[in-house]
Amino acid sequence: MNPLNPETPLPSGAQTAPQGRQEVRCAVRFPLSLPVVLSAGEDEMAGLTRNVSASGVLFLLDQALPVGLDVRFSMRMPRAVLGSPEDVLVLCTGRVVRCSTSHNEHLAAATIDDYRFAEQ
Repeated sequence: MNPLNPETPLPSGAQTAPQGRQEVRCAVRFPLSLPVVLSAGEDEMAGLTRNVSASGVLFLLDQALPVGLDVRFSMRMPRAVLGSPEDVLVLCTGRVVRCSTSHNEHLAAATIDDYRFAEQ
């Protein structure tokens, strides 16, 4: 049932998030903790991924990021995850869609709008 309109069922794949917000996940999330480097303009910061999907990623960071911020980030995907003979460096662009702070940890969710594999 849709908490915003009890008469309307939720779309397939939709889940109700805390505070009654509807969250629609487009892709399966994989719990991967990978080192990541994020860039926004001239600023650069290191972090870790908490989970990764084909359409987005959740980062654990030392500072909060504003929603809507365009970011670039790179992740070295383990060969075992991809089924490839070597680890693969993936260069991504996206934007921050959510950020929260808890116990001095900042979690930032970002879309993956575009990606390419780095030459190795």
